[in-house]
Amino acid sequence: MRVFRLSRNRIRGSREPICGYGLNEDDRTDNPTKDNNMRLCRYEQNGRTGIAFYNDDSIIPLAAAADATGASAPESTCLISYLTNGSNRGAAVELQQQLSDEQKASLAIPVADVKLLVPNPNPTKLMLLAGNYSKHIEEGGGKAAERAQTFPYVFMKPPLTTLTNPGDPVVIPSISPDHIDWELELGVIIGKQAKGVSEADALDYVAGYTVVNDISDRKFKPNPDRTEREKDGFFDWLHGKWHDTFCPMGPCVLPADETDDPQQLKLTLKVNGEVEQDGCTSEMVFPVAAIVEFISSYVTLEPGDIISTGTTSGVGSAKGKFLKPGDLLEAEIGEIGLLSNPVKAE
Repeated sequence: MRVFRLSRNRIRGSREPICGYGLNEDDRTDNPTKDNNMRLCRYEQNGRTGIAFYNDDSIIPLAAAADATGASAPESTCLISYLTNGSNRGAAVELQQQLSDEQKASLAIPVADVKLLVPNPNPTKLMLLAGNYSKHIEEGGGKAAERAQTFPYVFMKPPLTTLTNPGDPVVIPSISPDHIDWELELGVIIGKQAKGVSEADALDYVAGYTVVNDISDRKFKPNPDRTEREKDGFFDWLHGKWHDTFCPMGPCVLPADETDDPQQLKLTLKVNGEVEQDGCTSEMVFPVAAIVEFISSYVTLEPGDIISTGTTSGVGSAKGKFLKPGDLLEAEIGEIGLLSNPVKAE
């Protein structure tokens, strides 16, 4: 039986401190220049779905870029195919390299003029981690165990009803409206089939990274007059993750080959402009490579599968603060982008 004792040097070549904390000015990574990286998104305009290069305030449709450069563009509207390990990855890279600055400016469409979509709307698996940041465990009154003494807690959400497009509302359920919380997380999209992979090779199976907000109902309690059973508390917690719209995702994907280290990404979540979460993916107990290794040891991961890797400290339940209709969620991960969702009542 494999024992998941992973070194504290989380990723090959990583160094501490990271995410800009304590580094010299030349080494800071908390404010990366996202324009230097290719990011890709799914969008809808005039009833048609397409793939585009993403640049925070604007997009460049791949089809339009191909027309402008005279390159051939694949017709696939599957974003996964344009990411690392995808069949159309080479075409996307070549297309970006051929675009001149003048062409980029003329082809850009304001994000406000299109509808951004979830990067992968129908993954075969939508898996998430609980308690993967020591600070989050501690703010909830727990004590984080050393990696060698534990294992990742993995759960699932129903993807078709929880995945929510950028800009679409998180809906507070009328059945349990008073304790709805946020959790900013790094989402990992699998690029090729993975079973029994090692930590050393695990990142080779990743297609890209996106922003996930694991919305959670902290006090969901079906049948309040019930006779308590031993496992009621766990299922209350789990079912509180499953309400419709409770997994916003986007606004784009950073291909895996566009970042040197997924453990050096800054995490910031704001509610109504006020910073609530401020952390770094370096804080993970189990880093991305270890998570892929662990899950693939007993489950075959397929292209397009999504793994959300847990949240840092700063959730509302630790402060007695919860979402209400009219709030605005802004979840941002450095190098990837900003995922914004309003909140409304059911």
